[in-house]
Amino acid sequence: MSDTLRLSWSAPADRWESAVPLGNGRIGAMAFGGATGRYALNDATVWSGTPDGPAAALRDVLAGGAGPERLADVRAALDAGDVRTAERLLMSFEGPYSQEYLPLADLSVALEGAAAESPARVLDLDEGVLTERLRVPGGTVVRRSWVSAPAQALLVELTSDVAFAASLSLTSPLWSTPRDLGLDVEIPVDGAPLHETSVEPPLRYAEAGADFDAFAAVAVALDTDGSVDAAPARATVRGAHRLLIALSTSSRAEFWWADADGEWRTASREAIRDRAAQRVDAAARRAPSALLAEHVADRRRHARARFAIGGRREGVWDVDRDILHGDDAQLRASVIAEYGAYLLASSSRIGGPPANLQGIWNDQLRPAWSSNYTININTQMNYWAAPVLGLDDAFEPLLALVEHLSRTGTDVARDLYGARGWVAHHNSDLWGWSLPVGGGHGAPSWAIWMMGGVWLTHNLWDAYEYGGDVDLLRARIWPVMRGAAEFCLDWLVPAPDGTLRTSPSTSPENSFVADDGDNTALGLTAASDLFLIRALFERALTAIAVLGIDDPLAAELDRALAMLAPVGIGADGRLREWSAEVVESEPLHRHLSPLIGMHPLDVLTRERDPELFEAGVRLLDARGPGAMGWSWAWKIAMRARIGDGETAAQLLGEALTPFEGDATRHGPVDGSEWGGLLPNLFSTHPPFQIDGNLGFPASIAEMLVQSHGGVVRLLPALPAAWTDGDVQGLGARTGLVVDLAWREGVLVSASLRSIRGGDRRVTVAYGDRRIELDVPAGGAVDVAAAILDAGALTIGAHDAR
Repeated sequence: MSDTLRLSWSAPADRWESAVPLGNGRIGAMAFGGATGRYALNDATVWSGTPDGPAAALRDVLAGGAGPERLADVRAALDAGDVRTAERLLMSFEGPYSQEYLPLADLSVALEGAAAESPARVLDLDEGVLTERLRVPGGTVVRRSWVSAPAQALLVELTSDVAFAASLSLTSPLWSTPRDLGLDVEIPVDGAPLHETSVEPPLRYAEAGADFDAFAAVAVALDTDGSVDAAPARATVRGAHRLLIALSTSSRAEFWWADADGEWRTASREAIRDRAAQRVDAAARRAPSALLAEHVADRRRHARARFAIGGRREGVWDVDRDILHGDDAQLRASVIAEYGAYLLASSSRIGGPPANLQGIWNDQLRPAWSSNYTININTQMNYWAAPVLGLDDAFEPLLALVEHLSRTGTDVARDLYGARGWVAHHNSDLWGWSLPVGGGHGAPSWAIWMMGGVWLTHNLWDAYEYGGDVDLLRARIWPVMRGAAEFCLDWLVPAPDGTLRTSPSTSPENSFVADDGDNTALGLTAASDLFLIRALFERALTAIAVLGIDDPLAAELDRALAMLAPVGIGADGRLREWSAEVVESEPLHRHLSPLIGMHPLDVLTRERDPELFEAGVRLLDARGPGAMGWSWAWKIAMRARIGDGETAAQLLGEALTPFEGDATRHGPVDGSEWGGLLPNLFSTHPPFQIDGNLGFPASIAEMLVQSHGGVVRLLPALPAAWTDGDVQGLGARTGLVVDLAWREGVLVSASLRSIRGGDRRVTVAYGDRRIELDVPAGGAVDVAAAILDAGALTIGAHDAR
């Protein structure tokens, strides 16, 4: 066994939340292990809905009277203090709902007379391979499973010194027809979320002759030295010493996502079947060792960052004993960071859609929140770690989605709001949904929010800043940033004092007490709007300068920045979430929307505005500890930003607590029942949401290296319990990669290396010390010796307060 980081489980999975996730960004498999060998299968392109769904919904909303004139009425009502009229009018702007991410199929690979040995399952996080040892009469079978990106297939290899028998079967929870060693699967063209209880049937399939043939295919191929007795969607293998199973999928939506000159419009069902079959046939003709070596090389190509907090990383760690119930906080932090990196690399890759609320793993026909793209924090958090960990291939699908949103959102901005550019709201899906959702009854706290696309552009800017790819900025990032900035320029309206404000405005997903005594979310100029817009305008101006272009938008941006309303401070000394002084309905609200400027943005800093920064810290204190995975991850990152490593570590400890409740039950969103980790280390709300898992490596990295505000900070929020560590490959802005090590809480080595062209001068800080040094293009510099010689030093966490 290679010297890698491996997780082990003592028994096969008894439920989906105990199964092991495998994936290549498009195909996902939850491996249960054991004698039955179940693999719950997903294809990232299998969603309900159709490509024309967003456009059709926009037409219906406009036909119902929504549009720029009604928006003017909404703004007039808000100016008059009539929030209830404004709410009623805004309901007509809501389309129905975004679509659902769906399960595809189940593969069973049952071994006759088998029983699992201990450990029953071992997952190699570095290589992306699951290994099992199963006792059979007379000997042992080794089963290795992986989902290969190069082969575009799930590969299951069984080998033994004794002959064994195995049976395979394929089923689907969707409408399906067995075909050869595979399935034809019909995909619903409409899927209602759980909260839309009046929609019947909740999953609707297309009628004959529909414009979009929502179809998918599953194909299986075998290579074995045993005998094979095959039937549609099943097979029995006897007398085998070796067996390779290759499974792949395809769908019409896969063709559509690739958008190869409208190929999806002309592809027949036979072409979709052939794509899946060609993949498995090619894999089955190759040696398993070659397939595995190719897969491992591919996985290692994407594994730049390595966490060894506490000095321990490689080895086999029992999930229940060492992680869920372990007492080594440093090891647990390392494993959860590495696991998040593994999940992101497994659920998001070039060529496929981005990771959704559950990555690519879902077994429910009506998953929680449709397992869609929730773009008021969750999708953004999914990708915070990508530039920091160097997962460029994982980031690409998010960029592709934002580009698609910019197309559908252009029509929404123009027709619904009379604005230039493009807009997206709270939810999206594979098809680029950009309207508000809610069907005319969605609460404004989550349905009426116009900043989803704006926030996504900041993920794209991070990718540019960390990677330094000017060509990527010019060709793909700047066009969508520019469109989002145009929308914001037109969305801002003058306030009575001459400043620019947003109207209407909400602060996801919070509310306050209105003048009539009831709760409302609708107000004017939420702090989150101001931070998102200010950062976008400033970054747009930077992009114009970097690209050296003469863009008339620059003058508009300069004028708007000078007039943008300030964020206020309340009588209690806290940063105000809304422009007015209000009574919060939920003081411990899980969202930190008003502190977006602190993290993930960098427009709320001590250096820039000490008083407002302090007010932000007081608001963070008032929000209290965690509630569910993603909220914990965000609070950990916030604490790291203010240098409060001790509270960050405490929050991480809470987040890594085993969840003992019903993981399938939808827990309350008010934080009264906290989440934690499931038996397979999935983070739960409950139910499972992957944003917590993907947010943890970004938050942990934030405790170790920060690079906002033009300074690379080393160990800015190191908790006392993290006495030793060795972390490699963490990204820093301006195209740098940082390696560092510490012993007994003190930095002992650190280096910066450049991954982009051009020499530049970099400011590096450690504790109270700060130095400037030159980093050559493509070169590296040793930082530790220089910075440790630079003046006085205060060691430890540096709390901004």
